[in-house]
Amino acid sequence: MRCIVSLVLILTACISAQADEPPNWVLESTAPWRARDSQAEFAFDDKLWVMGGWFDSFEAPPRDVWASSDGKTWQEVSKEAPWIHSDLPMNLTFGDSMWIMGGWYKGRLPGHSASNQVWRSKDGKTWDQVTPAAGWSPRIAAAAVEFKGRMWILGGTENYYFGDAKSLKNDVWSSADGKTWTLETPEAGWSPRAYHQAAVLGDRLYVFGGGNYVPEYHSKNDVWSSADGKTWRNETESAPWEPRLWFSSAVYRGRMWVLGGWSKEKDNYGDAWHSADGREWKKLETATVWKARHEHSALVHRDKLWLLGGHARPLSAEVWSLQLPIDWKP
Repeated sequence: MRCIVSLVLILTACISAQADEPPNWVLESTAPWRARDSQAEFAFDDKLWVMGGWFDSFEAPPRDVWASSDGKTWQEVSKEAPWIHSDLPMNLTFGDSMWIMGGWYKGRLPGHSASNQVWRSKDGKTWDQVTPAAGWSPRIAAAAVEFKGRMWILGGTENYYFGDAKSLKNDVWSSADGKTWTLETPEAGWSPRAYHQAAVLGDRLYVFGGGNYVPEYHSKNDVWSSADGKTWRNETESAPWEPRLWFSSAVYRGRMWVLGGWSKEKDNYGDAWHSADGREWKKLETATVWKARHEHSALVHRDKLWLLGGHARPLSAEVWSLQLPIDWKP
């Protein structure tokens, strides 16, 4: 009897110790796809997907498509998809498809351009062009989310390397089919910006961070929310995470996450912040963390928060995951 009681006490102590241990990032693999940033990413069909992106400013962006069910073993689904504007595109899953929209082509090379094309695919191999020209102007680095049964495009910039303040947008568009788009507001309450993120939590749509890169750099850490995409409420003018561009975001365990990014003042960030309301934010402290980076991918897959690729000086093809305990409390 004493042995049984002792065993129970030992097991209880072990479980308690595990519960007290902080969550930790795990390096799942260095993927076989060429290291990159600014790619499109999806959690779709019970797989992680990576496609397109940026290698450098003096070559056309890649058009390959890769998929993995576990983040360790990757399959090249397509070597050359039909879309070409794959640097800083907008992407999301909607209905039974993956969607890729907008984006930049050819970096600083002659013939560069932004896009307002809309493409969709159910398998990553066959892509249908839903429209060659959506209602919103050609652009990159807008935020894209699903909200109230529609796809939403928020802000962005019309010119990557060569634009001016007029290139920045704060318009908001939505669509039920990717072909016909409705202008919800030409000027949202938040200032014109690109390289920001949006998230849907509860019954509200959130926009946060971002700003502009060149020629007039500025970065933000404000947070805004809306119940309809038209009327916006400022949740905070200054979140505790520092102003930044090119960060990634996801919604995991009922909270919005801000991961990494870049600012002219501090260069790359390697931090992780989370919030349930956009006003109060907490930093997640872990023993192991990925190298600071920007324009990486953030996804939720099989109850894990995933981080893929990005510019970590140099470009990275790393795949990291974080699984919070079931009883995790912020």
